[in-house]
Amino acid sequence: MFSSSLGKKYLMALSGLVLVGFVFVHMAGNLQVFAGQEQINSYAHSLQSLPWFVLWGSRLILLSAILIHAWTAYSLIMENKAARPNSNDIEITKRAGWSSLRMGLTGSIILAFVVFHLLHFTIRLIYPEYSEMMTTVGSPDESEIHDAFSMIISGFKNEFVSVFYVVAMFLLCRHLAHGFSSVFQSLGIRSESWRKKLDFLSVAYAWIIFTGFSIVPLSVIAQKYQIFESYDSTFFPPTTEEPTPKHSKK
Repeated sequence: MFSSSLGKKYLMALSGLVLVGFVFVHMAGNLQVFAGQEQINSYAHSLQSLPWFVLWGSRLILLSAILIHAWTAYSLIMENKAARPNSNDIEITKRAGWSSLRMGLTGSIILAFVVFHLLHFTIRLIYPEYSEMMTTVGSPDESEIHDAFSMIISGFKNEFVSVFYVVAMFLLCRHLAHGFSSVFQSLGIRSESWRKKLDFLSVAYAWIIFTGFSIVPLSVIAQKYQIFESYDSTFFPPTTEEPTPKHSKK
């Protein structure tokens, strides 16, 4: 069943729904950084403290969704090219929007960003010193936990990293604006009477995701250059040294 074009569209739609739900939950978690060091650290620690089968089971489901989504998208693109060898079909180009024509490209860039994001903040291979950031702020029992707040602030103080994140989120926004609406079409539940409403919902959701993710790096950069303050000023000292009052390293 899933080897047919229709089956692949179902797989891509269902895996896309998993990813759509994940990015919203992830965005909501990230926004807790505005509640302060204690809140975001407590939230991050609670995730890391989940039973291993829940934590790794969730990661496995998410990884599977990403791989299935990427594979089905690539496979369908190749099938469409084979079925329509004339790439200069003017009428098709007119009907298709920028997002639909560039879904493969934006998806590939987003996938590369996901890899970078994992290496940057999750596995911390790019900046191993992030793993040494420990604190008791946000700890449920006063023991040292990972200082997610300091890691986020330090990470987004790098202008190149922040710009990369915002650009990646813009591409994700464009991808979602087309893809979220297409999910309903692939599953056969988008009627003509609901088409405009679903298209509007998709665009609105995409821009909410873009705003929710981008506001964190942008706010860090804004405070770094003293445009406005969103965080504890002790994390933005006038020198290049990192703050020490609430943060300690093992």
